[in-house]
Amino acid sequence: MKGMSIIVKTISSWVKMLIFLFGIYIIITGHLSPGGGFAGGVILASSYVLLMLAFGRDFAEENLSLSIASKLDCVGALMFIAVALFGFCYGAASFFYNFIEQKYLATQDTALKLVSAGTIPLSNIAIGLKVGASLFLVFLVLSEFRLHPSDDRQE
Repeated sequence: MKGMSIIVKTISSWVKMLIFLFGIYIIITGHLSPGGGFAGGVILASSYVLLMLAFGRDFAEENLSLSIASKLDCVGALMFIAVALFGFCYGAASFFYNFIEQKYLATQDTALKLVSAGTIPLSNIAIGLKVGASLFLVFLVLSEFRLHPSDDRQE
């Protein structure tokens, strides 16, 4: 039998989506409350780690394969670089210039609203994607090096 008991599998399948949604919430509202890209990315990765622990590596890789996780990791890094370069190319002569806030939101009263931070939520999304995919990849790679019960290594 792959994975754990039927009770653990059932509860994990219910809780996984709640953990995933909480991670997305932390990423999106990271500029308004404690949290952000790194914390949300860790929470996103923990939802897939929970699946791997409950159902086994094969089931977790069916949900998020190694190649897709690697591509998401690269997309997160490229998004983060793009946000930095857009600020630089906008004419401010500095990376991460908050051009959205300066051009579109400076005259509006958007304090404590979801769209109040300009490029910061975009950076949070990129960091969350990068951290979540990276941590899941690390866990996948580490699971390759586990000892199997059939290994009789007695030294």
